[in-house]
Amino acid sequence: MFPAIQVENLSKQYLIGTQRSAGYQTLRESLTVATSTAWKRVRRRQRSSANGRSRGDIDLLWALNDVSFDVQPGEVVGIIGRNGAGKSTLLKILSRITEPTFGRATIRGRIGSLLEVGTGFHPELTGRENVYMNGSTLGMSRREITRRFDEIVHFADVERFLETPVKRYSSGMYVRLAFAVAAHMDTEILFIDEVLAVGDSAFQAKCMAKMSAIRQSGRTILFVSHNMAAVANLCSRSVLVEAGRLRYFGDTPSCLRRYSASAQSSTASDLDLTDHHARTAGSQPLIRRLRFLNVAGDVTNRVCSGDTLELEFTIDAMETTDVPRLSVGFDDLSGTRLFSVSTVLSDSRLPQLSSKSRVLCTIPQLPLAPGRYLLSLGAGTLYEPGQDILVHAASLDVDGGDFYGAGQVPHEGLGRFLVRSNWRVAS
Repeated sequence: MFPAIQVENLSKQYLIGTQRSAGYQTLRESLTVATSTAWKRVRRRQRSSANGRSRGDIDLLWALNDVSFDVQPGEVVGIIGRNGAGKSTLLKILSRITEPTFGRATIRGRIGSLLEVGTGFHPELTGRENVYMNGSTLGMSRREITRRFDEIVHFADVERFLETPVKRYSSGMYVRLAFAVAAHMDTEILFIDEVLAVGDSAFQAKCMAKMSAIRQSGRTILFVSHNMAAVANLCSRSVLVEAGRLRYFGDTPSCLRRYSASAQSSTASDLDLTDHHARTAGSQPLIRRLRFLNVAGDVTNRVCSGDTLELEFTIDAMETTDVPRLSVGFDDLSGTRLFSVSTVLSDSRLPQLSSKSRVLCTIPQLPLAPGRYLLSLGAGTLYEPGQDILVHAASLDVDGGDFYGAGQVPHEGLGRFLVRSNWRVAS
């Protein structure tokens, strides 16, 4: 049996920056430059290394570098890695959105892709019109869309808004409708790139159930996600990508362990986040530094259960009159969100921040059992909360402590959260 997806030495190079312009050029100069472009490109490739630079002002970035793997028909394969590792670039090449610099990818079967929320949607058209247009963009015939229309709309739960222009839809409504169209295509292969994180928890559960049904029907799925629990539940094998290179391809549990180990290796108590790899694409670098402080004010990345934890942020100035907003999410090593703290979830509000403002967040009694935890950071404003997002930018070690004041150190077998309780005999 031939693989459904066959990736051979796939590489993608991007040029970053611009060359200095010599100003106005004559027609003869322009023709000379045009005829020499191909030769220069070949020489530039020969001079570049994996993340090297060409001469002049152009950086050469290998978004993918010599990636090879096979996916069998009916297999569900996860693609995991940090932000900027090359996961989305890989799916865009497989979806024929962009071409590789080197290598090739062979796809055997009809493809359905859900790479970006609202791809193929026109903001001025209604939900009904966009179902037909988006379905056509994904390769569905009008008859096929009509046959599946009621099922798509019911799954997306947008019946009341079918005649409303999608420019008035929330991001959640967008992703529900986009996923519903892609999930109901009669395709052999489905590519999904981290779009489920936009929907609410009920819709995410609905999508997971649908993807399980798709898997049982024998369709092939490539699934990019930061939700390690979802990858573990859905995928038999997974690909780990780091800095454009394939670091591991094999059974999902082993792949997740390797990913967790790479996340743990970034442990530090004082983090410079100016150019951090965990920052999502398009983010503004508002969060410049993060430090962990214990109850004594010492810089450390180890605290005990029940101790006071202080997070010290260094924030750049925000050019806005809106209320500043900061947030921190605590995840376990599988990527499951345990809890979040935020300025909007407290009784305190931040004033306008000047350049390199220091902001302190205090958690009086850390309610976590012993273990290692991953922290994701967010900065923005009340109405634009996601201006700067860093996913799993830091890790925190929690040691056992007398959380309950009963002379007992809790262990991991009791669960992740520590909760106080009172007991008495009813009279």
